[in-house]
Amino acid sequence: MSQSAPTHNSTVDDLVRDLVERRIRMHQIPSDLSAEEAAEVRRRALEEQASVSLDHMRRYSFDVDVASSRNCENLIGVAQVPIGIVGPVPVRGDTVEDEVYVPLATTEGALIASTNRGCAALRAAGGARVYVEDVGMTRAPVFRTSGIDESRRFVAWIEEHEDEIRDLARATSRFLELVSIRPFVFSTTVFVRFRFQSGDAMGMNMATIACDRIVTNLIEPSTGVHCTALSGNYCVDKKPAAVNFQEGRGKRLFAEVEIPAEVLSRTLKTNPADLVEVQYRKNLLGSIAAGSSGFNAHFANVLAGFFIATGQDLAHVVDGSTGVTFVEERPNGAAYFSVFLPTVPLGAIGGGTGLATQSEALKLLGVAVDPDRPGQAVMRLAEILAATVLAGELSLMAAFTSRDLASAHERLGRGPADATEG
Repeated sequence: MSQSAPTHNSTVDDLVRDLVERRIRMHQIPSDLSAEEAAEVRRRALEEQASVSLDHMRRYSFDVDVASSRNCENLIGVAQVPIGIVGPVPVRGDTVEDEVYVPLATTEGALIASTNRGCAALRAAGGARVYVEDVGMTRAPVFRTSGIDESRRFVAWIEEHEDEIRDLARATSRFLELVSIRPFVFSTTVFVRFRFQSGDAMGMNMATIACDRIVTNLIEPSTGVHCTALSGNYCVDKKPAAVNFQEGRGKRLFAEVEIPAEVLSRTLKTNPADLVEVQYRKNLLGSIAAGSSGFNAHFANVLAGFFIATGQDLAHVVDGSTGVTFVEERPNGAAYFSVFLPTVPLGAIGGGTGLATQSEALKLLGVAVDPDRPGQAVMRLAEILAATVLAGELSLMAAFTSRDLASAHERLGRGPADATEG
């Protein structure tokens, strides 16, 4: 039997009882309650149902009205994640030429300390050289045709009307620019992968809205070909994918450093030969054996901490962690160390970046959107992230060579081992 939301000014106690007894759903709380009152009603109902206290979840400092309308439905509170600081990270890029303190949110002991050791090595080596390419955000609707002939006519129509498609995309946002269209055909199935530049925004919502307009107002009426789904998984969003590895998505990050022999020995307790061996056996052969597309030690660790702290879409850690670490021996006992992250969606505006703590983290990083220089703020963010990933990767790789990994986690992650634990 369907349930209808209450339309009167019910008392808080009545609403809690209605939720507990499931006469209404969490999303059916009357709209005349404020966002904060609605969250309190949900919390009280959950506390009564589960016989638990949600006291810590109710302590937050973000704007409840904004968060409940833009970031999180059925709001009940907040999940607190500790934020630590690493750095300063020495960044030598096209946008950043500075040492920057970087906030990382994590519950994993040893991550901050390890990344800080990598930062110390980078500072002693003259800094991390970074380069970022804005390859653009993609969305790929999937269409169904009657067969090969119609698929060919459909693709030809797309190619002939690219200017018209581009104009329609531009009309959805002054910060959005369609830069390429790539069809991919499987007999009766046609994927059309649109690639957009989106200024300082990560761009996923902008790309989705633009594709919806293009499909609904232009492609379907003009061709008669049905769009099965606005996202056909050829985008590819929040999944490891070869097409993203090869072509990039969002931002494509590069960072490198040459570590002198003295820094390798003194700061990282390692040497070039051992680093190369670990890279070959672990990151390359190990990843091949596992069928992994992440040929690195732990990009995801730094990405997740950075994403939570700065308000990024956390699920993009999945595609962001598909990348490669490179290690080479250099003359005089030095080692060349580099990371490549081909698909990192990032935004300096939109999504969770406007929440209170995330906004503070962006200010700490010197990331400020300038309407007269669209795209510069997010490029700064990307360059800082590239250097921080390099620092984290460098330290962990060195820890493998010196057998420090387990002892560091025992010391910093949980303290001395409990003899009663298995």
